[in-house]
Order: sequence, then C-alpha cells, then structure tokens
Amino acid sequence: MPKRSQLKKPKWIIVLVSLVCVFLVVGYVYPPRDSTACYIFSSSSCKKISKWLPPPERELSDEEIASRVVTKNLLNTPSIKAKNPKIAFMFLSPGSLAFERLWDKFFQGHEGRFSIHIHVSKVKPVHSSRYFRNREVRSDKVDWGKISMVDAEKRLLANALKDPENQHFVLLSDSCVPLHDFEYVYNYLMYTNVSFIDSFEDPGPHGSGRYSDHMLPEVEKKFFRKGAQWFTMKREHAIIVMADSLYYTKFRDYCRPGMDGRNCYADEHYFPTFFHMFDPTGIANWSVTHVDWSERKWHPKSYGLKDVSYQLIKNISSITESVHETSNKKRITTIKPCMWNGMNRPCYLFARKFLPETLDTMIDLFSSYTTV
Repeated sequence: MPKRSQLKKPKWIIVLVSLVCVFLVVGYVYPPRDSTACYIFSSSSCKKISKWLPPPERELSDEEIASRVVTKNLLNTPSIKAKNPKIAFMFLSPGSLAFERLWDKFFQGHEGRFSIHIHVSKVKPVHSSRYFRNREVRSDKVDWGKISMVDAEKRLLANALKDPENQHFVLLSDSCVPLHDFEYVYNYLMYTNVSFIDSFEDPGPHGSGRYSDHMLPEVEKKFFRKGAQWFTMKREHAIIVMADSLYYTKFRDYCRPGMDGRNCYADEHYFPTFFHMFDPTGIANWSVTHVDWSERKWHPKSYGLKDVSYQLIKNISSITESVHETSNKKRITTIKPCMWNGMNRPCYLFARKFLPETLDTMIDLFSSYTTV
C-alpha cells in the first residue's frame, strides 16, 4: 500500500501543474476586464499574475474612434486611377527659388506629367521659368521648428490635392536639386506603393527626449518617432493628413521649442509618428532627399561652389543604404538597404543643401550626371 500511494503523488502534482498552466494560458488569451476576476485568489497572487498579463485595452474617446474610423476607411478605399497621373512638386521657400533654372531643365519635355506649387513665406518671388509662374499658393509666415512649418506643408498638400490627376506629392526646399532626370524620378515614385516618409526610433534627447506626457493618451511615448522633414507622399496618405485634426492638435500644442524645458520640433515628429501609428508598412522609413548631417550641427552641411563636382553628385545618387543614428551617448547607428519593390535601389532622388552660387555649375553638370 505505501508503494502505491507514493506512485500516485507525482500524478497529482502533474495534474495540479497542468491546471495552473491552463489557468495562465486562459488568463493571457482572455485577460480579466476588471479586478474582481483577478482577486478570486488573493491580492498578492493577483499582482504577480498581472505582471505576466498584457495591459487591458484603454477605452478610446469619441474623437479617437472617429479619427481611426476615418483613417482606416480612407486607407482601405481603392485609389481612383487617374488617366494622366502626375507628380505634384511642392516647394517651401522664403522667396525666389535659387535653382529655378535647373528645375526648368529637369521639367522640359515632360509637360502634363507634373504640377508645381510654391509656398513663399517672406518675399514675393521673381521667376525665371515659365513652369513656376503663377504657381504660388496662399502663404503665411513660417518659423523654423514651429508648427507653422507643418501648416505650410499641409497648405501645399491641400492645394495640390485639388487636382485629381496628382497622385504623388513631393516636398522640396529652395536649396534642393534633382539627382536624376525626370523620367527616372517619375518611375521611381509612381510605380511603388509606399510613401517615402522618414521614421525611426531615437531614444536620445533629440528623439524620445522631446516627448511630452501631455500627448497622452492618444500619442504614447512608445509610438513617438523622428524623421527628416522632406517627404514624398502617395495620394491616400496626403488625404489622411488633411483629414487628421486630433493628432495634429497634440503636436501643435505639446511639441514646440521650449515646451517643458525641452525643444520639440513638430516638422520632425508629427508625420513620422502619425504614419508609424496608422500605416507603418505603407512608408519606406527613409527620405528620398539626401541631407548630410555629418558635421553634427543644428543645420546640415551646405554645398558651396568648391564642393560641387560630377563625382559628388554621382556619389550621393549611388548610395543604396539609409543610415540612422541615435542622439544618446551610445550613438547607435542603424544601416538598412533602401528597398524599392523588393529590390535594393539607390535611396536618393534629390539632395540639399546647395548654395545659390552653385547654380551655373549644376546646370552644366545636369546632362552628364543624369545620363545613365
């Protein structure tokens, strides 16, 4: 008899352990919605189990529900195929565009496949190209690092969206230059299904360190992202940007210079965070506009006359990897291949920051560096 009872003990242990495992699995798959279910055992056991379980879903506000429904429906609505799809080139400039004659050369012979929209924040521009005449949108003052920069971008998008033929939207500055010919740029943007919006996680002071808890509950810190201001955006994405007011308001009110002792710049965080939250697989996570931050200053490297050469342009236009570096002490660098429809392709279509003195040289070089 003693031997038989000793044999039964392990079976009871196995049964008990199995029951506990089943309880934990059920608790994970169907987490308790209130504390009553948890406290069937004891408060101490409840605290231990709660550490293993996923946090309960928070209740969304009416505004969030409405915003998510609109965004989801817009993203899932089949795009209307335009008979003559165009790219909208949107320029942010304080005044005249220094490289207008270079862009004129870029656009020549491709009439009907592009549109131009110019937001001028200071001085009425003088145009040297027929493509740019009378293309200004209603503009307002733009302050670097403030929400007015995002406002200008949205103003450009709104005006460009009036034309149903515009299927892709490119944001450029007055110091941007093209790295390829029009045909290459057109095919690159039109025949891919993503928007080229830069978005990456930076746990350092110039990334998540700019986040404010005032953005809760709609924008959690784990979703906060950083990225370059210069984007290209497909039509569906441009439309959801115009439809958003809830998340835009959060960045308008709580991401600004001097907020809670930190400097947050909405133009570097709003779009990267918004699209990471709502369509992370629909963006490339890099910008097709090259900017050199190697000097680690507040502003990127500027290219003067002594810097510009055929080799410089070819070097930039042949880069096939995107690089992101965190701003914390570790300075972690992430290098990823630029994938275009599953193929590793050159990352950049445009580049900045080129000084006006380089215009004539860039015009002379254009034919040679855009010839494949």
